[in-house]
Amino acid sequence: MPVKVGDIAPDFTLTSQNGSPVSLNDFRGQKAVVLYFYPKDDTPGCTAESCAFRDSYETFKDAGAEVIGISGDSSNSHAQFASKYQLPFTLLSDTGNQVRKLYGVPATLGLLPGRVTYVIDKNGVVQHIFNSQLNFKAHVDESLKTLQELQTV
Repeated sequence: MPVKVGDIAPDFTLTSQNGSPVSLNDFRGQKAVVLYFYPKDDTPGCTAESCAFRDSYETFKDAGAEVIGISGDSSNSHAQFASKYQLPFTLLSDTGNQVRKLYGVPATLGLLPGRVTYVIDKNGVVQHIFNSQLNFKAHVDESLKTLQELQTV
């Protein structure tokens, strides 16, 4: 079953671009998490999306959220990608696509790993899901809009 709005986000532990383990539960009770799944490091669409998150990173922090990217690439690939584009947030390596499967992120045309963003509040509840393979910047816009709505509640 794919994760839906209102669900408690499933916990996981994956390796970051600097080689350290990161668990979703590390953030529970502390801050919201914008978790974005993307197909592959250093490809045009994924670079555009990641740089859009980078360019709005301070706004995410001001909204009380941490940004985390996940793909099937290795930690070493993530380290090179983050360095090349000065990405200030965590990238996690899901080499066996276990977390992608756990969340039910669909593949595009059955082949290409999907591009889905989850906004998870600080209590671990999924508040918004945005799925678009081609509208890269909308992942950032939709996430910020959701976080702003959460702040006014």
